[in-house]
Amino acid sequence: MNMLRRYVLVLGAMLATLAGCAGEEAGGRQSAAAGAVAAAPKTEFAGLIERLSESGGFFDTDNLISNETSYLHVMGKMREMGVAGGAYIGVGPGQNLSYIAQIRPRIAFIVDIRRDNLLHHLLYKSLFELADNRIEYLSLLLGRPTPDDAEQWGGRSVAELVAYVDGVPSQARAERASWTAVQDRLASFGVPLDDRDLETIQRFHETFIRHGLDLRFNSFGRAPQPYYPTLRELILERDLTGKQANYLASQDDFQFVKAMQHDDLIVPVVGNLAGTHAMRAIAGYLAEIGEHVSAFYTSNVEFYVMSDGLFGRFVDNVAALPHDERAVIIRSFFGRGFRSRHPQAVAGYYSTQLLQTVESFVTEYVGGGYVSYVDVVTRHALPLR
Repeated sequence: MNMLRRYVLVLGAMLATLAGCAGEEAGGRQSAAAGAVAAAPKTEFAGLIERLSESGGFFDTDNLISNETSYLHVMGKMREMGVAGGAYIGVGPGQNLSYIAQIRPRIAFIVDIRRDNLLHHLLYKSLFELADNRIEYLSLLLGRPTPDDAEQWGGRSVAELVAYVDGVPSQARAERASWTAVQDRLASFGVPLDDRDLETIQRFHETFIRHGLDLRFNSFGRAPQPYYPTLRELILERDLTGKQANYLASQDDFQFVKAMQHDDLIVPVVGNLAGTHAMRAIAGYLAEIGEHVSAFYTSNVEFYVMSDGLFGRFVDNVAALPHDERAVIIRSFFGRGFRSRHPQAVAGYYSTQLLQTVESFVTEYVGGGYVSYVDVVTRHALPLR
């Protein structure tokens, strides 16, 4: 079958059921993933977004992909600690999907002050629902035709997926077909989107297509830095144990995230982590459904929260989240000046990923232990090696 014709057919198809995937990798582990999602609470997606969200704000980045080269460095420690299940909360773009793929939460919330981040995650949700597997998803995201034998790619390595996408150019007709399919899927979510919202989502998708795997994080008014990772590097990155742990590294992980997206269990929320509504509303919702937070990914938001004088309210919001003694905060530290090297910094990485239990974080704050941001990123940071 002609590659472009197959690509268009895939785009127009209804969401496939989560049946067995091709290849040995799709065996018993897929059943476990589907079972975990099936037991999760079913959300009313659009209504829950509206209930939990607050007014949006501005931040000076596009945040289409992460600038955290170290984003996977906490994975090994979280596996060792048994951080799994429960509820996941995070900020920002696609790195959340990799955390979700490992932690296997029953529900996830992506909270960001930018409404654009909600729109970004609706794009991801559309593509997950349109794609049956990793190579179709990556091809749709980057505007490439899928291979004729896409259904046979379940056992391929992530490096092979990257090599395929690098080897084929985007196609104008495929891009148009992709956007038509994405629009149809967006309309099915029930989230009110005006023309400006749709233009923003289309612009995001066109940016992925135009730059492909060379896409980098971008700040408004500042040139992209050479140490920002490309999308290619983020997809191929490994954790500190040497394991490739991006959500596209295995078909099993991809299918788990796809199942979460299909069941409306990855919920994008507009909110300030130190605000007065969104975080408290999430805490209340988790109490209603009897869930606790297993992991809270804050990136480096605490730096800005502390700079704005809102750190106390942020900690109060964290403390209000139902959690147990294993619940962790995942954060990223970007050194500047005399703080350029964190004690846990890994050679060759601009950012340093950190892990701390929620309980130690709240207890330290109550005891008056956080006077500066340096205190936040150094006190009670769990060793990752």
